[in-house]
Amino acid sequence: MQAQDSVAKVWTQKYGQGATAELKQANPREGEASGEDPGEIEALLEHRFRKPELLTQALTHRSLAYENKLKDPDAAASVPDSDNEQLEFLGDAVIGFLAADDLCRRYPDLDEGQLTRLRAELVSRKHLGAVAGRLSLGSYMLLGRGEERSGGRKKNALLANCMEAVVAALYLDAGIEHTRNFVVREVIEPSVEVLREQMLGGSSIGDHKSALQELLQAQKSGQPEYVVKAESGPDHRKRFLVEVFVAKSGTKSKALARGLGNTKKKAEQEAARRAIVRLKRHDPVESPTESPS
Repeated sequence: MQAQDSVAKVWTQKYGQGATAELKQANPREGEASGEDPGEIEALLEHRFRKPELLTQALTHRSLAYENKLKDPDAAASVPDSDNEQLEFLGDAVIGFLAADDLCRRYPDLDEGQLTRLRAELVSRKHLGAVAGRLSLGSYMLLGRGEERSGGRKKNALLANCMEAVVAALYLDAGIEHTRNFVVREVIEPSVEVLREQMLGGSSIGDHKSALQELLQAQKSGQPEYVVKAESGPDHRKRFLVEVFVAKSGTKSKALARGLGNTKKKAEQEAARRAIVRLKRHDPVESPTESPS
């Protein structure tokens, strides 16, 4: 059975005999530039669902579930999890775990801070939405009429949410190893090396705040905090003095360095740069007379 047939069958079981017509009316696919047969999402996932209702739920935006609950409250009461929001929650955790596991195996030379930055990129809404767009998941989403009219199929947030939900459905139906293969193939492999190069390149050309955070994480020293200690000059020629502290849970904040700049951001970058130089020289840090508030 093709996936779209499975979706229609399950939706009919949930909401009655007229549901398939409603489904088609609410989800026209003319003009989709996917080049894919909408009935072949299972082929895309390389898995035939034993429980097609999981795939249905993963594809169902709350706008359509809400509209159908209004039409038939009694039927809706028997299917409280008819939209994909809980699956989004699970899928976010599954993707995060698989990304972390893959990155540790793939790049044993990277430190914790660098791995954290890479994982954050891979699980971000921006990245997952782009992956979902490339896979044409938008053409499979089940949307309410209002969301359809507002261009929901191309909204990055909806695409990212759908991607997470589909991964969760795949995990529940096929298990972790099949899901790992899909996530690595579609989410990680196409982008991870470019992201790594961008990260390493960015760290070497002036992003001192990120570099300091990575260094502190690698040393398990805590998180950097920036405090404006003073500002001077007229509005058109302001000067800011910023001090960077390292804050670790359960310990007193310690001053690392100070920086001057004509904007707060530039002063923070200068403070971070000076802190990196100091830490790499292994200079001791001092407890400040006034810790960050």
